Amino acid sequence: MNEVNELNELFQNYPRLSLCADDIRSVYDVLVESYTRGGTLLICGNGGSAADADHIVGELMKGFMKKRPVDKKVRDGFNTLDPEVSDYLGKNLQQPLPAISLGSHSALQTAFANDVTPDLSFAQSILGYGRDGDVFLGISTSGNSRNVYYAACTAKSRGLMVVGLTGEDGGRLKDICDIIIQVPATSTPVVQELHLPVYHALCAAVEAHFFDV
Repeated sequence: MNEVNELNELFQNYPRLSLCADDIRSVYDVLVESYTRGGTLLICGNGGSAADADHIVGELMKGFMKKRPVDKKVRDGFNTLDPEVSDYLGKNLQQPLPAISLGSHSALQTAFANDVTPDLSFAQSILGYGRDGDVFLGISTSGNSRNVYYAACTAKSRGLMVVGLTGEDGGRLKDICDIIIQVPATSTPVVQELHLPVYHALCAAVEAHFFDV
């Protein structure tokens, strides 16, 4: 299966990540189950990890390694429109895997930070978006980012599956996560360098499961 190949290739190219193999495969299983049930992936992090969250959304919400033609139900929904518009939409839109980067909502984040408290702005977003069956991914190189931890607590209370992506210590985040991928590094830039191939492989593997065409 192509999705299995994507993960095996990750461990071949980055042998040190084999230490995290079971957790990475578990996260893959959780994402597939959630998307099968119509779930959404909610992601947050700070600084470089916020950029990683945006990056993940970019890989999931459109075609990454596979073609993603919209399904027949979507195409049928266009048929009542102008034929030219309908054909254009049907040929060019791509089937998404729903994902939201919480840090990208600058108006909400800055308003909540200013009006209430900065360290709960991600938690507020989880309270609004999170539904049973969704997955929360908190990215923190140390595992100790307070705003990410509070978001994880909120997600847990809302019935979401809580996943962490951290350095080897795991920090406080490891105590609340259902699954945590602790890459074997402590230096922030090295942790971030290892995070990228992990989430690239996960995005490619999940895409291959649903769009193996």
